[in-house]
Amino acid sequence: MSHAIQRVTELALDETTVAVLRADLKTTADEIVQAIIDEVPPYANALSGRMGGTIRRAVRTALGHYLNVASGNATGGDAGDAAYELGRGEVRDGRSMDALLGAYRVGARVAWRCLAAGAVPAGLPAAEVAKFAELTFAYIDELSAASAAGHADELAAQGRAHERHLEQLVRDLLAGASTDVLLASAQRAGWQSPVSLTAVLLPAAQARPAYRTLDPNTLVLDDLPDASGVLLVPDADRSHLLRQLTDRTAVVGPARPWTRASASYARAVRARFLSPDIRDTEDYLPELVLSADVDAFADLRARALAPLRTLPVATARRLEDTLRAWLLHHGRRNEVAAALFVHPQTVRYRMSQLRELFPDLGSPQRVFELTLAVGPRVS
Repeated sequence: MSHAIQRVTELALDETTVAVLRADLKTTADEIVQAIIDEVPPYANALSGRMGGTIRRAVRTALGHYLNVASGNATGGDAGDAAYELGRGEVRDGRSMDALLGAYRVGARVAWRCLAAGAVPAGLPAAEVAKFAELTFAYIDELSAASAAGHADELAAQGRAHERHLEQLVRDLLAGASTDVLLASAQRAGWQSPVSLTAVLLPAAQARPAYRTLDPNTLVLDDLPDASGVLLVPDADRSHLLRQLTDRTAVVGPARPWTRASASYARAVRARFLSPDIRDTEDYLPELVLSADVDAFADLRARALAPLRTLPVATARRLEDTLRAWLLHHGRRNEVAAALFVHPQTVRYRMSQLRELFPDLGSPQRVFELTLAVGPRVS
């Protein structure tokens, strides 16, 4: 504001002119507000009632401050601060900077018309009228610049707050928070909940670039402790999503109801632990079932296959392979032999050994445990 104020004080309106203009402040303010209502559509219904009264008082205050400055009796800090806060408030009320600048343009024109109508009859010399006009518009331009700064700062602050709320929502989803917590978190973030979410696990550096190609309602977090990033994609078309991620080092979990997104994320994490080559977890369901509790799987193998540990390693491995094929082919000897590339008599011999080692091989419970024990190995 200092540049305009310095130039305004060069004018130094006399006390008589200032008094005349000050007497018409309320009328001038009312005319400015009415012109804004008539000419700037976003304000058509915004300046009625209590809000209208507040704006009228603000306009009168700004005009009064201008007259104080013009008579050499004030500085510009208060008016600039008020204009800055006005810009911030416009963001909170949902209006754009274009609307506010339009209001300033209309206000400047009406203010000058009213001020000139009072100043000239009050004795403002004709030689000073042009300077008065120039400095009036310069003053209002600087007020609008202060409002623009406040508008931009408020937008940036709200954007940062929105990002923080979205990130907290992702953290709540990954942590498996309660439905009540998730609903409150989604409301704070202004996020429209979908039917389902699909978790995508990928390196942190790839998270934001991939995010920009997906549904705008996708959630993203790129600062997980293990240097990973995660995307939570709403109502995804799975085949399309996989194609979109073709060039990414991504693991795609299953679609889950949005409040259970943690289950999709957990499966993606297990898949990455199981193998770095997995992209679609749906293609590795048996392996993932067995890897859900690695220690339990190791204990099951140790207990179920304990009889084989009494044999030489090579013999134990052959019998385990035979047992796996026998279980897979439901005891059909010729199919077992074909799978192992051995003669059916060899299968018969090996199975007689296995029945000695596992007397209860016909028990459904034993068959179930052995099927799990000789299934795909996990690390």
